[in-house]
This record gives sequence, C-alpha cells and structure tokens, in this order.
Amino acid sequence: MGRGKLRIYLGAAPGVGKTYAMLSEGHRRIERGTDCAVGFVEHHGRPRTEVMLHGLEQIARKELTYRGAVFTEMDVDAVLARRPEVALVDELAHTNVPGSRNAKRWQDVEELLAAGIDVVSTVNIQHLESLGDVVESITGVRQRETVPDEVVRRADQIELVDMSPEALRRRMAHGNIYKPDRIDASLSNYFRPGNLTALRELALLWVADRVDEYLQQYRGEHNIRSTWQARERIVVGLTGGPEGRTLVRRAARMAAKGSGSEILAVYIARSDGLTAASPKELALQRTLVEDLGGTFHHVIGDDIPAALLEFARGVNATQIVLGSSRRKTWQYIFGPGVGMTVARESGPDLDVHIVTHEEVAKGRGLPVARGARLGRSRIIWGWLVGVGGPAVLSLALTHVATDLGLANDMLLFLSVTVAAALVGGLLPALASAAVGSLLLNYYFTPPLHLFTVADPKNIVAIVIFVGVAVSVASVVDLAARRTHQAARLRAESEILSFLAGSVLRGENSLDALLDRVRETFAMDSVALLERASDVEPWTRAASVGPHPLERPEDADVDMPVGDHMALALSGRVLPAEDRRVLAAFAAQAAVVLDRQRLQSEADQARTLAEGNRIRTALLAAVSHDLRTPLAGIKASVSSLRSDDVAWSEEDQAELLAGIEEGADRLDHLVGNLLDMSRLQTGTVTPLMREIDLDEVVPMALVGVPDGSVDLDIPESLPMVTVDKGLLERAVANIVENAVKYSPEDETVLVAASTLGDRVEVRVVDRGPGVPDTAKDRIFAPFQRYGDAPRGAGVGLGLAVARGFVEAMSGTLTAEDTPGGGLTMVLTLTAATGRPPAGPISSAIAQRGRYA
Repeated sequence: MGRGKLRIYLGAAPGVGKTYAMLSEGHRRIERGTDCAVGFVEHHGRPRTEVMLHGLEQIARKELTYRGAVFTEMDVDAVLARRPEVALVDELAHTNVPGSRNAKRWQDVEELLAAGIDVVSTVNIQHLESLGDVVESITGVRQRETVPDEVVRRADQIELVDMSPEALRRRMAHGNIYKPDRIDASLSNYFRPGNLTALRELALLWVADRVDEYLQQYRGEHNIRSTWQARERIVVGLTGGPEGRTLVRRAARMAAKGSGSEILAVYIARSDGLTAASPKELALQRTLVEDLGGTFHHVIGDDIPAALLEFARGVNATQIVLGSSRRKTWQYIFGPGVGMTVARESGPDLDVHIVTHEEVAKGRGLPVARGARLGRSRIIWGWLVGVGGPAVLSLALTHVATDLGLANDMLLFLSVTVAAALVGGLLPALASAAVGSLLLNYYFTPPLHLFTVADPKNIVAIVIFVGVAVSVASVVDLAARRTHQAARLRAESEILSFLAGSVLRGENSLDALLDRVRETFAMDSVALLERASDVEPWTRAASVGPHPLERPEDADVDMPVGDHMALALSGRVLPAEDRRVLAAFAAQAAVVLDRQRLQSEADQARTLAEGNRIRTALLAAVSHDLRTPLAGIKASVSSLRSDDVAWSEEDQAELLAGIEEGADRLDHLVGNLLDMSRLQTGTVTPLMREIDLDEVVPMALVGVPDGSVDLDIPESLPMVTVDKGLLERAVANIVENAVKYSPEDETVLVAASTLGDRVEVRVVDRGPGVPDTAKDRIFAPFQRYGDAPRGAGVGLGLAVARGFVEAMSGTLTAEDTPGGGLTMVLTLTAATGRPPAGPISSAIAQRGRYA
C-alpha cells in the first residue's frame, strides 16, 4: 500500500478563504466520484464556510475532558476505520487537547498518509516554525501553534490562497471572519494593513521558493541543462583577489533592479589545492555576500571556465558577473583568460557581464612555483649555480685546465646543470643548460669565440648536451618534488595519526590541541569561535596565544566547522595545501569541545543523581531514625504530664533522663545530617591553623561513656595544621563508631604517633571487624555494616568524618586490628614547628583511661 498524497492550502492570515477552498475541493472530488469525507473542519461560526459543509460526510469527532471542560478532536481511529480515499483535515498546526492520540494534528495527518489516505489540509504562513520570530517581529504576536517546515515542504501540492490586505479587511468589517465584538480590536491590531502586507509577502516568497524547488527537481529529472529564465539568478565569479568586493556590490545593484533576484557567489579552487587566493580576503567577500542576502559556494575544478559555466547552468542562472582581468598584456600569451573563455562558451542563455575595477591590468602575479616550497635561500643559490656556475667553469677550463676534449667539457657543464637542479629546482637547471650550451659553443667548439659550429658532429653533440641537460634537470627536479611531497605526506600522516590517537584515547584538553595547531602551523594565536545562530555574535570557546581573535573575519586564516563554529588563526596566511590538515584539526577541536561539554553534563547529572540518592536516604532516615528518639521523648513527656499517675521522684528522674538521652540522639543525628549536607554542597571551608592534638581529642571524647576509651598521645608529638572544629567532629564520630561496635568489656584505644611529616591518630577497637571488600563502603553515606540496629544511627558518622578529614588535606582509612577488630587510621599534616616541652594536658593521662 502506497503512501497517501498531501495537498495544502496555504494562506497569509486567517480569513483569506483556506477552509472554503478546501471544502470546495472536497465537493469537486465527490462530483468526480471520489470517496471524500471530512476528518475535521472548524467553521468558527462563519456562515459561508458552514454552508460548504452541507453535502459532505463528516466523521464523528472524539470527545475529551480536560480540566473540567469537554473538547472535541479528530478521531484518528474512526477516520482509519472509515478509510475514505480523501480526508479533509483543517488547521494542520493545531495542538491537540492533552490525552489525544498525538500531540499535534500534523502528526495525526502523518498517520493518515502512512495508511494510504490522501489528505487535504490548511495552514497559515505564520504557523511555520522557521518564521515564528519573523512573524512576532511584524505583528507583535508569538504563534504558539507551529508546524515544522519540512512537513509542509513534503506536501505533494501547495496552493496559495491569496487576498489583498484591503479585501481581507473589508471581509473582516462585514463580519465574515470574526464576531462583531472582536472586529474593531482585530482591525486595529493584528489585521493592520502593514501587518497583512508583510505576511502576504512572506507567503508569496515562501511559495515561490517551493515552486523553485519543484522546478529544479523537474530539470534534474529530465536532464535539462539550458537556462530557463523564470527568475533572475546572478552568479558572481570570485578569484579571491581584491576586486571581489566590487563585483559582489555590482551584482547586488543588478539584483535590486528586479524583484526576487538571487545572488550566488562562487569560488573555483583547483583540485591540487594550489591557489593564489587569500583565505582572509575570501572570508571577507563571503561575509559581504551573506550580508547582501546572497549565498557563497566553494567549487573544485581544474578547468575554471568549464566549472564556472557548469555551476551556473546547474543553478539555472541567468547572468554571470566577472571582473576584468588583472593580467598584464604580456601574460595573455598564456591564453585568452577566464572572462573571455566564459563569454565565448556561455551560449545564448547566459549573459556575461565583465566589470571593470581598480585592479585591472595591474598584474595578478604568476602562480607560486612549485620550487618556491624549497625556500628563498635555496632558490637564490640555485640561480647562482645555474647562471654563475657555467661562467666560472668556462673561466677555469680556458685559463687553468688543459684541453680536456669536447666530450669531457660537456660532462662538466652537465654536472653544473645537475647541481643547479638539485639546489634550486627545474628553472635554474634550464637556465644552466641554456647558458652552458652557449658557452660550449663560444669557447670550446671550433671555430672558437664564435657562435657558429664548423663540424656537424659538434652540432649534434651540443644538441644532445642540451637534451640530456634538460632531461636530467627534469628528472632531478621531479625526484626532489616527489621527495618533498613524500615528506609532507609523512608529516600529514603523523598529524592525522596523532588526531586519530587522541580520539581513541579520549583526550579532552582543548587548550593542548589548540597549542598543537599553533605549533604545527607557526601561528601567533589560535581561537575556537562559535555562535548560537547566524545573527548572534561570535564567542570564544577556547584560545591560546596572545591577542586572541574575536571574529573569523579578523583572522589571517579561518576554517569553518559546521554552520556556527570556526577555527581562527592569526600570524600568517597559510597555503591552500595546508588547509586540509587544518580542517582535520578544526574537526577534532569541535569534537573535543563537544566531549568536554558532554563530560560536564555527565558530571552534573552524576552530581544530581548523587544528590537525589542522598535525599532519598535522608527521607528514609527522617522517616525512621529521627522518629525513634522523638517517639521516646513524646512518650516520656506524655507520661510526666499525665494527671492520673503519681510518679515517684526516681520515676520522674528516669523519664527526664530518657528525654535528655533522646534529645542528645536527635542533636547528634541532625548534626551529622547537616554536616553531610555541607559536604555534598561543597560549603565546607576549613580554617587551618597549627594546634596540639591534646587540645582537640579530649573535647571529642565528651559524648562517649566513661571508661570506654584509653588515650596514648606522647608529649613529643609535633603540632598539626588543621581546623579545630572539623577535627573534633571527625574524631568524635570515629570514636563513637568504635565504641558502638566494641564489646562491653573492651576499651577503645586512641593513639597518636609521627611518620615523617605526618601525624597518625589510630582508633583501635576489638569489635567484629570489617572484611576488606567492605572497608571502602563503610565510608559511604547512609551505610551501616552488618546487623547494626536501626536505632543505632543513620550511617553518616564515618562519611562525615572522612569528608572533614579530606577537607583538611588528610586521609582516613580502615585497617584490621591484629587479633580481631577494626583500626581507623587518621593521617594529618604536621606543622613545621614542635610544641613546647611541658606536662601533658591534665585532661589526658599517659596511656590512661578517659573518665
């Protein structure tokens, strides 16, 4: 079963007659015997539209209740079940009531088309998604119901329902569109003449572009190469020279004389990448073309006139604008030039305009010689060897050496020619062959000192010498160029291998990549620029080097990456052959930037997920662990307030002690929750200072039962650099955890010692211990090991302790206690000085029991 066909009636504004035209189409289809039914049509109380519904089958709508009100929408299932040949569906951009089969009516229409049902629908130009901002700027009203442009563009037929603004306003005033109470407000706001004229122009231009697409498709299907002058299209041929901006402005003035004319600027680059065009100048010309409403195109072609004509005929151009040649008179010996060739071969369907400019006949310069890549110094030495070498050799042979014979003299001159080719390339070698042949003729071929040759054998010898010299020079130059190309390709392969390796390794350092770009191409600065849209300003995503660029137009070299990103380089203009590698760098920079942003988003998502997990665990803790002490406090208070029971003083004391114990537990739980919250949000800021451990540890042991802890803190311990409050909370949580899991007849040992520039505090218990696989897990929030009772806490003590210790640049790890149990090792940074000698604090006894 084939897909159905879509026909759309497009209007510039409400009331132009789209629905009326659609219903008329339905009546015509029925008269021709087509099975046609109304899927959904809303006449909005317009009498003429309502009358057109008579005689058409209307498929029952589906009723939906939303927020206490009843709405009707098209019943897609009913239409599919009825399966007419043609379904009339009004208001393609309509948003369906929540609870419908699809969110948008155009999605309903897509289902009907997929089922093989032809659909006739309607839409206004302001509902096209791409024109939302334009329509809002014209009318001041933002259209909330939109349809993707592609949905409308895919329609098999689009018919414009047009009406002049004056006629539409008259229809409005007669009450044919809105009810009387809305007429005055509509005429003075949305239906103002200027608004309607602008919307009408938008609709006409959009339909014209769609018609042009149909025309291009038809010409392509029927292989039509001749120009059909249905619309003026002006192609501007650019060379990258300074005259380009003059040509673009001239073409813009020509386009302004005819409404709907289009400008297409094209630059033809040779396939070998060799070009004398300035990338910076081309970028400026591209910006100028786009500012004037045209488009810029980059085409590859070795035969520039043929490629230009092929492009012009491919886009159905009617005119070509070229600049007068910049070549000097003598340069015409190389050919008639691009302009004359295009004019001669354009045929009768293309007009060619040759525009004069300030650079005419000033010389365009010859293409850069391949030997120029050898470097200026080698080229100069090559010419010195090629021209001066034969002269010096002639002088040596005539005044120093004896008569060696013509054959040996030729071999010596041939050696000079080979040397010139090796040093400077082909042109110096050819010059050496020419000078050498003249000197051989003059000094060494009888009759001497005359440019004549008496013996015919000598003539043959000189001709052979010239041929061999030219051949050898060509071969040597070709070998040198191949060596250069091989070295360059090897360098390119190394760079591309580096880029591929960086992709596989997942490297995310954008600055390092840009530094590599600057180093590879010897640039001053490199910047990766991006913007949200064509009208937004450029922003720097990353840059290296001094004075980074703000816009691609200011760069010596810019490499576009997609539509809204560019790599901008300053320092020098790169040859075209380097831009291939630069394009690879630019693509990799865009990938690295996207990877960085994805990584950042992943980190944020991970943080949010962790926060959600913490919040979930917190709710669980609040729902149980916090309610347990509250229940005890509530029961004790209720008992004390009871009037029907006479409590003894011992009972009252016991109930009050229970209240105090429950309040202490609540305070401890809430404190840990708040501390964990501070750690999760990163708001813990340690106030570091040098302090003795004996100032902190006793304060941390206030909350543990008497006689449950032994201390071993030597007097010789150095001071530690910590935050006193954070360290006190960390030690308190560690000791409390150790006491909780220790047997009743065993005490917890808190011992301190030095290890290099660190101070270790060990909290040793004789409890059940923890297996190695769980040693890291016990530091996670809301984790309780083993069969700890639910009322024993929310599992935050060790997590808070480790967080506070790490905030002070310390570590907290778990080790097995020899003989059974668990040892918490808290490592802190020792201060540079040592504590003054003196007795240990009265609160601490040397290996004494804390009481």
